[in-house]
Parts: sequence; structure tokens; C-alpha cells
Amino acid sequence: MMAKKWLSVTLMMIVMSVGVLAGCGSEKANNSSGSTNGNSEADASLLDSIKSRGKLVVGVKYDTKLFGLKNPASNEVEGFDVDIAKALAKSILGDETKLELKEVTSKTRIPMLDNNEIDLIVATMTITEERKEQVDFSEVYFKAGQSLLVKKGSAIKSIEDISKGTKVLAVKGSTSVDNIIEKAPDATVLEFDNYQDAFAALKAGQGDVLTTDNAILYGMMAQDAGYEVVGEPFTDEPYGIAIKKGETALVDAVNKELAAMKSSGEYKKIYEHWIGEAPSE
Repeated sequence: MMAKKWLSVTLMMIVMSVGVLAGCGSEKANNSSGSTNGNSEADASLLDSIKSRGKLVVGVKYDTKLFGLKNPASNEVEGFDVDIAKALAKSILGDETKLELKEVTSKTRIPMLDNNEIDLIVATMTITEERKEQVDFSEVYFKAGQSLLVKKGSAIKSIEDISKGTKVLAVKGSTSVDNIIEKAPDATVLEFDNYQDAFAALKAGQGDVLTTDNAILYGMMAQDAGYEVVGEPFTDEPYGIAIKKGETALVDAVNKELAAMKSSGEYKKIYEHWIGEAPSE
């Protein structure tokens, strides 16, 4: 009896052990399978995702004449940056209409890229060493320089005329703020969310001068002939297309298209249409 009882207990323990081992093996297999799927998704590039979804989502400005400005008559966003975005959509997806534009500002563009709300930033974004730590950039696609916009007849003719008591208007999140603080440390800098608000403040007499890249200021001057750009540019502002860190395939695709546009003359055509002159070499 004791022998039979001992044998039964032994058999039961063996069965239980086999069950536990089988469960562990199954769990290990499931974990392995999950890990593989995760790696597969992580390894898929953003460029592949764009092609799979059949749409390129680009962040552009809606308030910057010549580069990205929403036309109230047509409700369409128009400008140099928009045409560059269209060319990229055509290159990547074969059709420039497979493009979704989302509004960004200097302050919101990097967070929107990080949150996967947009694939690219094409929005008058200056390449800086600090920004290179946050995003990857394409090659330079536009060369600008920071300058000053004033009401015609203003005593301010250059950066040297900005002194203590001068109210300078600029946009939050732009390199213009840091630059003007460095170049004119005694000035009072007032920051706005976007360029149209800053320009409206200048016209309302809330400031003496508005500063940002000269190309953007020329757009404001085109809106109101009572204002002019004065002085020589006092910085170099090379614009780049920003892409999420590590997406080398997309960076390469963008650079390839920019080179092709310059080689074919398409870039020159877009530049002359919006800027009114041929691009500098």
C-alpha cells in the first residue's frame, strides 16, 4: 500500500513538472514572438510608413507670406515652403496631391515632429547646432539672414541704431530672439506667437522694430508698403528641412529630391516665383 501510494505521488509530481515546463516554454515562445514583432515595427523606417499610408504629412507655417500663408480667398496655404513640400510628395509618392499640410509655428514645430503629428518640418527653420541635438536636418534649401522691419521714416536704419528703450518685436521659439538679445542687449524684446501677430503689433505702435529673417520681412513689406526692411543682414540663417532623429532613409530621400530639383531647374523656378529673383549660388 505504501509503495503504491508513493508511486502515485511520484507520478503526480512528474505530471505537474511537465505542465509547468510546458507553460514556461509557451510563455518564452510568446515573449520571443512579441519581441520579434516589436523589433520588426521599430526597424520599419518612417519613409516606409509614409509610402505604406500613401500620404506625406508636412508642417508648414500659415502666417508667413512668401513661404507659407493661408489665402483667405481660396482657403489654400501658399508659398515657397509649400511648393517644396509638394515636390517632396511627388518624389516620394509619385503625386504632389498626396500631401497633408499641418500648421506649425516656431514654438510648436519640433514638439509636433516628436509627437509624430508630422513627418517633416518645412517652415523657415534655421539649422543650428542646438537644434541638431533635437532633429536631423536636410541640406540647406534656402539661405536667409536676420534683418529689421520698420515703419518708413523711422530713425532706425540698422542694428547699430537699436539701443536702450527700443522695443523690438520677435516670435517665440525663433532664433531671432536669441540673436537680437546678443546683438542689442539693451533693447526690450517683446515676443509673439506668430509673425502676423508681431506685424500687427508693429502697425499698432506696440514696438519700434520687428526682427526676423529678411525673407520673411520682405513678405510683410509686400503686405504693407508703409514698412521697409533696413540695414544689412546681421546673421546667416540657413534653412533646413527637419526630420525626426535617426530617420536616415527619409533624410536621404529629401536630400536626393532637393539635389534633383536644383539640377532640373525646378528649384530656380519656385525660388523666382516667390522671392522675385534668382537664388544665389
